[in-house]
Amino acid sequence: MSKIKEPEVGTSGSSVESQITALAQSKPEGISNEDIQSNLLNVTAETWTKSVNKLLKSGLLELFKVNNKLLYKYKDPSKKTVNKGSDNEEKVVYRIIEEAGNKGIWIRDIRFKSNLNMTQLNKVLKSLEAKKAIKAVKSVSASKKKVYMLYDLEPDSSVTGGAWYQDQDFESEFVDVLNQQCQRFLVQKQEEAQKLWGGPLIARNRSYVSAKDVHKFISELGISKVALNVQDIESILYTVVLDNNAERIVSPSGEFLYRAIKSFLPSPGLVKSTCGICPISHRCADSGFVNAKVCTYLTDWLNE
Repeated sequence: MSKIKEPEVGTSGSSVESQITALAQSKPEGISNEDIQSNLLNVTAETWTKSVNKLLKSGLLELFKVNNKLLYKYKDPSKKTVNKGSDNEEKVVYRIIEEAGNKGIWIRDIRFKSNLNMTQLNKVLKSLEAKKAIKAVKSVSASKKKVYMLYDLEPDSSVTGGAWYQDQDFESEFVDVLNQQCQRFLVQKQEEAQKLWGGPLIARNRSYVSAKDVHKFISELGISKVALNVQDIESILYTVVLDNNAERIVSPSGEFLYRAIKSFLPSPGLVKSTCGICPISHRCADSGFVNAKVCTYLTDWLNE
């Protein structure tokens, strides 16, 4: 990499700071003391060290550790960061949590990346939480574990479970209500399509609806306290399909379309009896070892 233009001897501190900042901007992965020294050959170590400290205090540089090596990384002042008074350990931990995004990161992984012992790390995490720089969020995938993320981030649905979870509890009743309402909408559309002029094929095609149509219907009902998106409704409609109350096809544009169908006919009473599921019913006769008079399974079923 070509070096930054070297300053002449006696260059002011502000000029050195500008060059260090430019160097950090050119290397997003971070710069080391060796990088600074090799790029600012005519600047004494004492001078550039003072400039680095000023940049750290101003928040233009942040310090973090990678494989036990200290690096300085440029920090965009337009982005929220840890308070200027934070120590280096807090900056290292903050940066690790920031990189995790809205999916968060477990304390075990923070400890591994920061090389801090558990006592130090807990102290840093409590300090950052108190400053409202980060927050701890319980994960539905592991009830006894929590992940850390930046305070202003909205947790990913993979962490919270999305609209179907509240305080890590699956809202089965809420899902059932949505399932029933989605099915009701599909039935209404089917009935409306059959009333219009046209043959059975036209009526069938008219009865198909998209998840966007169902989403609009559910939103207008106002039965959900949480905001549902089209993907949420897609997942509910799929449960209606699995219940054999709807069918799903793919439109020419690649969109899923849904239509209400009648569920399978109920089984006759005889099929539900023990005789209906007996694997040797074909051998059953009026006499012999297999007959209804001496069948204990039939007797037990009749006595239930």
